Amino acid sequence: MLSRIADSLFWLNRYMERADGLLRVTYTNYILSLDKGVNNNLTWKPLLEIFTYLTEEEIATIENDTDAVLKLLITDTSNPNSLKVILTRARENARGVQDHITKEVWEQVNHMYHLVNHDLHQKLLGYEAVETIENFSRNSLLFIGVTDTTMPRGLGWSFMNLGRLIERCTQTIEITDKQFASIDYELNKSSDIIFWRYLLLSLSGYELHLKTYHTSSTSKEVLHQVLINSDFTRSVLYTLNRIEKYLHDVMLENKLDGNDALSKFYGRLHSRVKYVDFDTLNGITLQHFLQDVRDDMLEFSSRLAQLYFSYT
Repeated sequence: MLSRIADSLFWLNRYMERADGLLRVTYTNYILSLDKGVNNNLTWKPLLEIFTYLTEEEIATIENDTDAVLKLLITDTSNPNSLKVILTRARENARGVQDHITKEVWEQVNHMYHLVNHDLHQKLLGYEAVETIENFSRNSLLFIGVTDTTMPRGLGWSFMNLGRLIERCTQTIEITDKQFASIDYELNKSSDIIFWRYLLLSLSGYELHLKTYHTSSTSKEVLHQVLINSDFTRSVLYTLNRIEKYLHDVMLENKLDGNDALSKFYGRLHSRVKYVDFDTLNGITLQHFLQDVRDDMLEFSSRLAQLYFSYT
């Protein structure tokens, strides 16, 4: 497979996963922000820090302005992580590899591209905003389902999943870090399930949490779920386990000199999470742990690109 094709398949799925994550946290934040009695201090600041490059001063001016934030996150082309920009880039990658993806995958990406390029200004104001975000979320889930059920399993599928899982792992770390930063990473600080709803709903893990964890140490339970619960599809460990599988598949079909070095680097990253001494994580070590894993994931993504996509 040409490196250009592999690169486009990788980024097609990475952009679509980023869009899915953006829509999920936006919907969660919007709904919980309406619950003024419980979420008095809930603002858009965490999302703006993750999905924009605004300065602290710029974030402070709009963090309570829902209409302005939705415009910035959904349709503003000056924001490189807005839904409109992400879907445009995904479509560009899909168009370049139409011979390597199914007609159904192309049509779904194209459909979402045209949806976001309709005039959404009025729909993002008032009650129609929820319906609009929900519609995009449904289409995002449809893309995931169509891709999973129609794409042939092969090298292209492996590169697509590497893109999707690297993006998912990075998002989980960033969203988790923002939430734990709000309690100064103090795992023993009393924070009940109401406080953690934002993080769990943003990662589609709220229902699993209620069915799985039953003790009163909610903060530690939430950290366990998002970090090392191998049954939770958005946990850091689950995504790392799946990346290992697809990286192995790619290396089997690409005998390159740099495979061993990349495999060793990934093995150290994977082991850092897989064998973490969970009981030693606390207010001092947790922040550094999350930051180190995120930095290593970004470094792994860069090394993967250098080896297989032939650019730096």
